[in-house]
Amino acid sequence: MTTFYDFSETEMDGKKINFAEYKGKVVIVVNTASKCGFAPQLETLEEIYNEYHSKGLEILGLPSNQFKQELKSDEETLDYCQMHYGVTFPMTKRVVVNGKDEDQLFTYLKETSGNGRIKWNFTKFLIDRDGHLIKRYAPITTPQKMIADIEDAIKK
Repeated sequence: MTTFYDFSETEMDGKKINFAEYKGKVVIVVNTASKCGFAPQLETLEEIYNEYHSKGLEILGLPSNQFKQELKSDEETLDYCQMHYGVTFPMTKRVVVNGKDEDQLFTYLKETSGNGRIKWNFTKFLIDRDGHLIKRYAPITTPQKMIADIEDAIKK
């Protein structure tokens, strides 16, 4: 059976992230876009990351220009997220979340959640310590509304 741990991505600096390294951790995967109206969620995600990282939480930001709201380059995106929102959690090279060149991780997450296409930026996925999807969250769901689920996942 496929789990989250079967995937990998590439960080903006070119370093490969093998998700098997996250075994035993709770992970939030979020498709981001710097110019999106939901971009301020990055600040809250960073606050959650700072509070829960030592307890076993990881957050992965996967920028996408699927909805034409990302900056011109990965470098600009990373600089923008760090400068405006203080992001320290890993950010990957941009990905495609729907369609022909869709990133395999998003194919898996969409199929597992049973909710189909990514409708917009800042769709969030919570993964448990065993690499299985707990829940998919809509872009309008603020990260604060995920905290109870995050805390429950960390306790297990």
